[in-house]
Amino acid sequence: MRILVSGGAGFIGSAVIRYLIKNTNCEVANVDKLTYAGNLESLASESDSARYHFYQVDICDGVALDAVFAEFKPTAVVHLAAESHVDRSIDGPSEFIQTNIVGTYSLLEATRRYWSGLPAEAKSAFRFHHISTDEVYGDLEGTDDLFTETTPYAPSSPYSASKASSDHLVRAWQRTYGLPVLVTNCSNNYGPYHFPEKLVPHVILNALAGKPLPVYGDGSQIRDWLYVEDHARALVEVVSKGQVGETYNIGGHNEKRNLEVVETICALLDELVPLEARSYKELITFVKDRPGHDRRYAIDASKIERELGWVPQETFETGLRKTVQWYLDNREWWQRVLSGEYQLGRLGGD
Repeated sequence: MRILVSGGAGFIGSAVIRYLIKNTNCEVANVDKLTYAGNLESLASESDSARYHFYQVDICDGVALDAVFAEFKPTAVVHLAAESHVDRSIDGPSEFIQTNIVGTYSLLEATRRYWSGLPAEAKSAFRFHHISTDEVYGDLEGTDDLFTETTPYAPSSPYSASKASSDHLVRAWQRTYGLPVLVTNCSNNYGPYHFPEKLVPHVILNALAGKPLPVYGDGSQIRDWLYVEDHARALVEVVSKGQVGETYNIGGHNEKRNLEVVETICALLDELVPLEARSYKELITFVKDRPGHDRRYAIDASKIERELGWVPQETFETGLRKTVQWYLDNREWWQRVLSGEYQLGRLGGD
């Protein structure tokens, strides 16, 4: 396969590319605009591979996308490029509308132009895999309810609304134009190379710096946590073996309250890099809840297990331990992110 990964310098995208280069013979094209969350240092080893190709391209730029398709000639697209931070979407929704909706439209059209010109056999084998989020479903009221692939959409934030819109566009391009699409909706990811604005890395790095560990409201919001390398493996299974037109929910089977996540990180740090005479838990600070904060997400991932044989390999405990240890062992990576040095010397940038 020749797989074009949009957003390949991001958290999940880079995990997918690392998996593909390490575990398959696929040719990989990384198409990334390199916004603040895109970091090519997350692909330092993979960039030396002859099977890895990088294009600094905005997915809203149809002309540039056409050139990438013409040169790389993909057999599949794995679409991960997106603005994804809920707090940022509340403060400034326009970038989320532009990237997640207009960008998805632009990529769909570039894909359709390329796909329409393929020979019949290549056209039939082609796949467009769109990666979305469980947040499009809104939240769950009951303690035993789970999101399934047929749960009605009820997005709560500008972020989740923009992702819901992109999901609908992808399905419409299959229904209207016959584009062979696949959609996956995942739960909260965590793991190595995660941009520090997200909960898990933010807590780890604040704790190491002795700063407060902010928890929204009373910390009772429940999320299902998925180790990013498990997710990457699932995405490769879906694009390789998934049934065209199907949706697959991908979850980690790890429901945890936000406060429990923070406390578990603190306990791991207490063990690995203990403070003198106190616990990292003393840094926990409760702050005003954000607007429209969903209370509970939980994924039913039985379909992907039943049809494709995928199950997560990491529990929350093993995955979080690996994650904390990675941040302890890779200080240079996140220190360069915090300082902004990772953005220096970019193609077409400063």
